[in-house]
Amino acid sequence: MAVDLPPPPGLASFRANLPSWPPEKSIEYLISLLRRRQIRGPKQCALATAWLLRKVVSTTKASEPGKLIVRVQDVGKSLVDAAPRELTVGNIVRRVLGAIREEEENRDNASPGSSDVGSIPPTPAVELPAPPISASTMFPRREDTTMHTRPALISQQTSTPERRPPVTSMFSMISHPTMRGTAGTGSPIRSGSSTPAVPGQIPTTDFRAEVLEAITELVDELDQADEQIAGYALEHVSPQETIFTYSTSAIVQRFLLKAATKRKFTVIQAESYPNNHKNTHASIIGGKLGDEDVDLDFDSFSKPLTAQGVTVLLVPDSAAFAMMSRVNKVIISAYGVLGNGSIVAEAGTRSVVTAAKCHRVPVIVLAETYKLSPLFPYDPFDYVDYGDAQNVVEYQDREMQLGLQSVKNPTTEFVEAAKIALFITNLGGVATGYIYRTIRDQYHDEDLEL
Repeated sequence: MAVDLPPPPGLASFRANLPSWPPEKSIEYLISLLRRRQIRGPKQCALATAWLLRKVVSTTKASEPGKLIVRVQDVGKSLVDAAPRELTVGNIVRRVLGAIREEEENRDNASPGSSDVGSIPPTPAVELPAPPISASTMFPRREDTTMHTRPALISQQTSTPERRPPVTSMFSMISHPTMRGTAGTGSPIRSGSSTPAVPGQIPTTDFRAEVLEAITELVDELDQADEQIAGYALEHVSPQETIFTYSTSAIVQRFLLKAATKRKFTVIQAESYPNNHKNTHASIIGGKLGDEDVDLDFDSFSKPLTAQGVTVLLVPDSAAFAMMSRVNKVIISAYGVLGNGSIVAEAGTRSVVTAAKCHRVPVIVLAETYKLSPLFPYDPFDYVDYGDAQNVVEYQDREMQLGLQSVKNPTTEFVEAAKIALFITNLGGVATGYIYRTIRDQYHDEDLEL
């Protein structure tokens, strides 16, 4: 008789136990999974953090948004301390805090005495002084009526030949009854969540429902971000181009597969030895990748790039500089994007990007918005993560035990912003010099430091 075994510790087990467990037990379990690296990768950490915060918000009995902000901040700090190099954990916490703060602003605007746009009294109309009556105005000369047909300008020295309508301000136009009547739900005059902000009336609905809806939309964004970025593939890939990519990534695979539907090009892919070369080989031959963070469906793997008529060349990492002279552009993915445009990427990406800069080849980075972090790299080595040293030096004899203590195997590394030409997010293409604006638009200033 077959016995259904529980899933091993990881993202699947956390999602299965989350509905039945109390919040505190779920928080402790996720912290342990992050510390043991049983949940790793940008998308896995982002999904787990969003699911946990949705449960925390739904179970917290808070009548004011301020109390809920404190609660989410405490949980977010614990998660960030458990995985300080997983930037997406802090990014999701900041996004949830931003949703709560927006709901708090809507409640403040709806409270009595708030400075809402609709409550601003109309600016009184400014009447221009009537022109003085003189002989020249009552009996104009003949040459004035025949030669000067252009009306005089309005100034302090000259007077107008006719009365002008009263001058009003923009706030008077907005506060006009006809303007307020046309401002519906989707009008840009009303901003914020779906809760209507009526001046002088405190909303009676639970603000947590609006926050939970925002978190649900955030989870949907995590699932749809890769497909949205792939929609820009035809704008950045031209026919008969040669594209260089490093390692394997779900977002790069989707991007290239989307471009292969209407473009014929060549892909040169470095294998990313020794940490990710097996997944790179599997992605080319159409096999299933072992990383849970890569979630391409079966149809995408059964139809690799070669089936779409794309020529794919697998080269060792040492051949990146030699092949770069034949490349038109480099397309890579990132683990995280920092506030100044620098990225944290797979170990070995920096050598590829440096070779591209030497050959004047543009580098395009595919990064979802949940990977955009407001942190600045004051010490770049803080963002470098390390993996198992056996991938570099095999653990063979007892004499090798002492040697492994000094061997380090970095799995991520820091890449400067000066070597990157363009970022493509699910919001569109952004130049490196303006990525900081896109990052700041995602978060509130109060949540930049957790």
